Amino acid sequence: MTIPVVLASSSPRRKALLNLLGIEPEIAPPNIEEIRRPGEAPKAYVERLAREKAATVKRDGVVVVAADTTVALDDHILEKPRDEAEAAAMLRRLQSRDHVVHTAIAVAFGGNLVSGVESTRVWLLPLDERTIRDYIATGESMDKAGAYGIQGYGSAMVEKIEGDYFTVMGLGLSRLVRLMTLAGLVYHFGRLTRAAPSGAPSPR
Repeated sequence: MTIPVVLASSSPRRKALLNLLGIEPEIAPPNIEEIRRPGEAPKAYVERLAREKAATVKRDGVVVVAADTTVALDDHILEKPRDEAEAAAMLRRLQSRDHVVHTAIAVAFGGNLVSGVESTRVWLLPLDERTIRDYIATGESMDKAGAYGIQGYGSAMVEKIEGDYFTVMGLGLSRLVRLMTLAGLVYHFGRLTRAAPSGAPSPR
């Protein structure tokens, strides 16, 4: 019998990515304060938030998956823009150069809470003011770190990436499966089961 999964996120993209693995999660949006601590590095920041999100679901017998994504431009973190003006400012800073997308994933199961961070470098093409204005008018900028989405209209602005595409979308799938293994689970291409004790056959 497959173990049910709870996604501690309201992101439709993360739900869609779990669906790619054959997993239909229950959605349980977390209610935590997402504020970076003074001096906190981008990778440490997103990993802390992912772990805090996973810890908000207090239920036995389920797998909890949580994630957090941020865009780092040198030492600066670019999160979701507050308004269109801030979105435009972010895109002006990102265009014609590279930045790094950090996505942390946390998996909680059976008293275990494991986490990790995947990082992908992204290069955006040169963007003129009309392109920036037209892209923001699509509405796609407003709920995404760095003010763009690689899986939508924003794909037309991406020159290349170095790393995992799904990490830029918000949930690195290969990293997720590895974390599930560390949490004591076995992924069977659509099903999740508890890992067998050492020396025992894996349940099917």
